Amino acid sequence: MKISKIIVFIHGLHENAESWKLWKIFFEASGFICHSPNYPFHDGIPNQLRQNPNKALANIRMANVVDFYAKFIETLGDVMPILIGHSMGGLIVQKLIQAEKGSVGVCITSASPKGVLSLKWSFIKSNIGVINPLKGNSLYCGTKEWFHYAICNTLTRQESDEIYEKAVVPESRNIPRSSRFNDGEIAFNKPHKPLLFISAEKDHIIPISLNIKNVKAYKDKKSVTDFKEFKGRSHCICVQEGWEEVAEFIENWLTKNVKS
Repeated sequence: MKISKIIVFIHGLHENAESWKLWKIFFEASGFICHSPNYPFHDGIPNQLRQNPNKALANIRMANVVDFYAKFIETLGDVMPILIGHSMGGLIVQKLIQAEKGSVGVCITSASPKGVLSLKWSFIKSNIGVINPLKGNSLYCGTKEWFHYAICNTLTRQESDEIYEKAVVPESRNIPRSSRFNDGEIAFNKPHKPLLFISAEKDHIIPISLNIKNVKAYKDKKSVTDFKEFKGRSHCICVQEGWEEVAEFIENWLTKNVKS
């Protein structure tokens, strides 16, 4: 299978591919061909989805999302794309790299795999409302207050609310729930294509300590598993001011790790 300059961007929970709009422009200017398909039942304009979500979304698990992206990659032909994911998208990148669907993977503030947990209060507070088992299969759409605490805690409330209005969509509780079990399992001893993990220093929902645990869980010494922390950033690192610095770091890393 050929390796190309094709990038597949994978968004996280509570958002859709609208979040990658500026990233696609950035990498296309450098000669990359960029794709950013939505998770199943995430297509549409975020504020309209909040008003009228697809009820079928409630039953989607993480395995369904991974399978969706694996099948999308197969439509690209005889290529091995670059995979870049944010949050739950980062864990999906880990799963796809394990399945040998990408040439390299970039995991930005990646959700943690099965067995990799945090006892930090910010992690528990940010996630408990989403995975709450008492809520059954109801869809989740966090409040602006929750979004500011969990996702945009380094921004002002006004800045956070503006991002919320533009970006937030209803979400399946079963995606993050299932990631805690077999859907989110990673074979950490298996050799893998190069992986870059990027962490945000002030992240509440995915604390930096959790990212470090994720990275250190990989055991194959011959495989590239790199880590970079960005100071002063929160979980919205891909859209907050200074996102270009993160994109530039990734582009430089790709030049060293993608073989032509």
